[in-house]
Amino acid sequence: KFVLAARPDSVERISMALASLLDRSNEAWLELVRAASAQDVWRQSGELHVYRKKEAWEAAQPTHDLRRRRGSLLEDLTVDEMRQIEPALSPDLHAGVFTPNANSITHPLHLSEKLFALFRRNGGEFVKDNILRIENGADGEPSRLVGEGQSLPLDALVIAAGAFSKPFAKSAGSAVPLDTERGYHLWLPDPGVEMRQPIIVGDHRFGIVPMTGGLRLVGTAEFAGLDLPPYWERADILAELAAPFVPGLNLAGAERWMGFRPSLPDSLPVIGKAPGRKDVYLAFGHGHLGLTMGAVTGQLIADLAAGRVPAIDLAPFRAERF
Repeated sequence: KFVLAARPDSVERISMALASLLDRSNEAWLELVRAASAQDVWRQSGELHVYRKKEAWEAAQPTHDLRRRRGSLLEDLTVDEMRQIEPALSPDLHAGVFTPNANSITHPLHLSEKLFALFRRNGGEFVKDNILRIENGADGEPSRLVGEGQSLPLDALVIAAGAFSKPFAKSAGSAVPLDTERGYHLWLPDPGVEMRQPIIVGDHRFGIVPMTGGLRLVGTAEFAGLDLPPYWERADILAELAAPFVPGLNLAGAERWMGFRPSLPDSLPVIGKAPGRKDVYLAFGHGHLGLTMGAVTGQLIADLAAGRVPAIDLAPFRAERF
């Protein structure tokens, strides 16, 4: 399914569906950022894609063209122009593109903490438990969450457990081919260079991202499920790949990390009401765009749960498309 989704006609269709979400992602996030007083975490930085080899630059042109067809702003830059934006870059580059309307955050945990505080101020209750299963009532609708420590009654349910959503969705009647793309990063607490905005290394498809307290080298995708131990070489190689692009990186004290991206074969998330269920909603499978599309997904689910018409057509994201 993953390979078939890479056909040109499928890619065009998928990109249009993604664009319907991405077109609203910044506005949705800004609403949350303001409500949570998280402006200090939000960064209107733009994003710079850099290429060292001419062959990599040329191979990327179809991707740049696709993004432009979907309305993205991409400005082609010379090496001198790139280094004016980001002086820490090596002069030994070929070309690049800048996306001025891209935003970023300075630290995921800090943003999560501010959003959680907003949730609590608005009356949200946090219950920590390991949920084992969803029980259905006599009418066939989910009625209780059974955890290790307690059993919780429910009137409506949103399944948004990322890469761990598959068994919960199945218990609610939705069988989806959810898998995980494991991603790795290296955290550099004392990088030795100052950088202004996120850099995407086009030759190798990974990011160099300045954040609060350090720098992240982040990227790679690994289909290895939820249970295998980390393959730390995938994190370590990021340091080697980054060196020619940002000379002077200090790798002392580097910390490894691995996480799970919830991914579906067509790179589209599942967003909408669970098929055949009255008050069960699905919101997972965003792949590499989970943070980007989190806020707009929340808006769409809230609209459905409140009986409002969603702002976009959710047909491309229905669970039963598989």
